[in-house]
Amino acid sequence: MNVKLYNDDCLNVLKDIEDNSIDLVVTDPPYEVITGGRNGGVKGKPSGILTENKQLMKSIPKADLWLSECFRVMKDGTHIYIMTNTLNLTNYLNIINDVGFKLHNLLVWNKNNTTPNRWYMKNCEYVIFARKGFAKSINNPSSQTVHNFDNIIGNKQHPTEKPVDLMKLYVENSSQVGDTVLDPVMGSGSTGVACKELNRNFIGVELDKQYFDIAESRIC
Repeated sequence: MNVKLYNDDCLNVLKDIEDNSIDLVVTDPPYEVITGGRNGGVKGKPSGILTENKQLMKSIPKADLWLSECFRVMKDGTHIYIMTNTLNLTNYLNIINDVGFKLHNLLVWNKNNTTPNRWYMKNCEYVIFARKGFAKSINNPSSQTVHNFDNIIGNKQHPTEKPVDLMKLYVENSSQVGDTVLDPVMGSGSTGVACKELNRNFIGVELDKQYFDIAESRIC
C-alpha cells in the first residue's frame, strides 16, 4: 500500500495531482449544520459538536473549487462518494452536475442513534454517489441504498468521525486492490484506515494539524 498524506489546503495538493490518475474519491467534507445561529435541537440550544463543525467549515475551500479538481484528477468511469446533510444536499447536487459528474444514487447512512430535532429526529446522513464518465457497476450489485453502521458515540477523535466499516463499504464497492483512493478533506483519516485494511493506495489531505496528526497515526 502506498500512502501519501498532506497537512495542507486540499487545493494546493490537488493542483499537483495528474489528470485522470485517481480511481475513487470518498470524502466527508465539513458542511453547514446550523441556520440563523440555531441547530434545530431542543429549543434551539447549540451543542458542542455543532460549534466545532462550524469552526471546521472555515478551513475548507468552496465546494465548486475542490470538486472541479476532483473531477479533473479522477479517471473516466470512476466513482465519488460525498457525505452531506439535508441543508447542503441540493447545493452539492447542483455543483456536481455543473462540474461534470453524473448522479448514480443517493445513499443513506443509518447511524442507529438520534439527534433531537423539532422537525423529525435525525438518525441518518446522506451520501451522494456519483460518477465521472461512463457508468460502472459497483463490485457488489446486491448492496442496498440504506447502510446500517453504528455511529461512534464517545471517544471520537474528530467531531464528525465516521465508522471505518462504513468507509470500507464504499472503498470495496468502487475500487480494486492496488487502486488509488483520494480523500481531499480526510479529517481523522477513517477513509485512509479503510484503504489500509483493504490494500488500496491512499492520498489524504487535512489542513488542521491536530486532525492530520491523528490521521497519520491511524494510517501509517
